[in-house]
Amino acid sequence: MKLIRITLLTLLLALGFSSLARAQSDEPLAIILTAEGPIMPPMLEYFQRGIETAEQRNAELLIIELNTPGGSVDTMLDIIQNIRSSKVPVVVYVAPKNAIAGSAGALITMAGHASAMAPDTVIGAASPIQSSGENIQSTLESKVKETLKAKARSLVEDRGEEAVKLAEAMIDDATAVTAKEALEAKLIDFIADDTEDLLQSLDGFKVKMENGERTLNTENIRTENLEISFIEQLLLLLTDPNIAFLLLAIGVQAILIEISSPGGWVAGFIGAVCLTLAIYGMGVLTVNWFGLIFLLIAFVLFILDIKAPTHGALTTAGVASFIVGALVLFNSPSTPQFQRVSVPLVIGMGIFLGLVFFGILLIALRAQHRPVWTGSESMVGKTGTVRTFDRDSGQVQLGSELWSAEKSPESEPIGKGDHIEVVEVRGLRLIVKKK
Repeated sequence: MKLIRITLLTLLLALGFSSLARAQSDEPLAIILTAEGPIMPPMLEYFQRGIETAEQRNAELLIIELNTPGGSVDTMLDIIQNIRSSKVPVVVYVAPKNAIAGSAGALITMAGHASAMAPDTVIGAASPIQSSGENIQSTLESKVKETLKAKARSLVEDRGEEAVKLAEAMIDDATAVTAKEALEAKLIDFIADDTEDLLQSLDGFKVKMENGERTLNTENIRTENLEISFIEQLLLLLTDPNIAFLLLAIGVQAILIEISSPGGWVAGFIGAVCLTLAIYGMGVLTVNWFGLIFLLIAFVLFILDIKAPTHGALTTAGVASFIVGALVLFNSPSTPQFQRVSVPLVIGMGIFLGLVFFGILLIALRAQHRPVWTGSESMVGKTGTVRTFDRDSGQVQLGSELWSAEKSPESEPIGKGDHIEVVEVRGLRLIVKKK
């Protein structure tokens, strides 16, 4: 009887859990991405993973909480393509308050099947620049802008003429607007205080997908955050100009240490890893490669000052060349502000490297003036005691060693037990004088 009761209880519990799981699976699901920072290739990987996850989980919608100053045009176009081909509705939400969807972020916001902004946020300033960091000129500028304007029109043409004009102005004149102004122009669909407010606004909202119109059901919807992965975070970190600059400086210095003192492997390994990571970052960032010439000159000057000491003159010139090179590399006039390296960091690193090489220079100079400590020349000036001496020759003890010795012509007569000083070395025989 007891066994029957336990069996019935187990079945009831199993049915209860099954019903609960089925009820949860019937609830609509919203996947939430948090995209904060420049639009770079690692961000594309994050977006792709989010869309794939939403499709695999059969989510009701995917929300991208966006806060970006802009970034790569090529990456932006790939993100837009992924959003527009998604089988799950994608809602781009510029958040939190005081966030910005600048440059490439503006077009990504337009690409969402629905779009919203939090209060006190800004969207716009989408004028393109070329990868070298300079303003795109003449015919090329016209072609790029016209291409982006055509893309923007295709994204917002269903929103009306005012939205199209605003989108084009963002590209032509780098216009930026507030959330309220964007809503008035119908460039976005909602202004929402937070994600919960956004989901309430989206309930019953109709979006256009590739396979037709769909009505969103966000009542009693479950939300799950999909965090950016460690690798994606690392790759985004490498696209930080300050990190790329530090890796470049450390890598080159480590390689020079390995070259100047071969035989080890730690410095060379660290240098190779740092340079590889720096090259990845600089390959993604907007940089002026002309600055590398100044950086190479700086390190050549550092090495020359060690090999042919000039009492720090070349090291000082190297520090100046290093600072100029770093600023030219990362901070060209038309480089976006968010991609610029910190000037105090550059100056501080330049001074630090100068001090390091100046310290090496002092060690090299001291080594050149240090008395010889090896070979027969190192015996000159040492003192010892006479063991045996007959007229002009005999044996003397220096430390724990016994040497044959001759009396220097300028020396007073030498006898057993006298203290002597070495004045010359001839082969294996010392020339000594009485001390």
